[in-house]
Amino acid sequence: MTTAARRSRITPEREQELFDAVLDELREQGYEALTMEGVAARASCGKSTLYRQWQTKPRLVAAALRSGRRGRSLAAVDTGSLAEDLRAAARITAGTAGRDTRLTHALGHAVLDDEDLQCALRDALIEPELAAYAALVDRAVQRGEIRPDHPAVEFLAAQLMGVLRIGPVLQGQYADADHLVRFVDVCLLPALGLSPAP
Repeated sequence: MTTAARRSRITPEREQELFDAVLDELREQGYEALTMEGVAARASCGKSTLYRQWQTKPRLVAAALRSGRRGRSLAAVDTGSLAEDLRAAARITAGTAGRDTRLTHALGHAVLDDEDLQCALRDALIEPELAAYAALVDRAVQRGEIRPDHPAVEFLAAQLMGVLRIGPVLQGQYADADHLVRFVDVCLLPALGLSPAP
């Protein structure tokens, strides 16, 4: 029996339930401690189902990561100004900060040693964000708000993502929307030569 035939027995809804169980286990246990048995128990299925569908833990985790971005993209942000776009992006990002930051922390060193995991993490969490920020900047350039070669542009995504990751370490909590919007106004906008909110 082919892999496609075996996979057809799991509905898309059930597959997503399994992926959600994987992501929850990752956030709670970390990659190294995650087991197929633990995922199976959380998802109320046999571990043979997981092995039959994905064969290995890295493949299952990679598939779950790729599934996890539904409805949480910044791509729809388009307010008509770069400042407002960045504030809107900050608010959206704050809404997923705990889930996504816990996920990237949970993958920890494993993602540096496993190329498949690294690619899956970039595909699922990093590349969509980078593309969304690039689109914000492109529109701002077209509107004449900033120069296309502005030196601060390349650091926008890194700064906002960095604030998210360091928040639990420095403040003991994930950054909320007010904190991220304030960061946009105090740090990002001045770096771009734009005026913060009055």
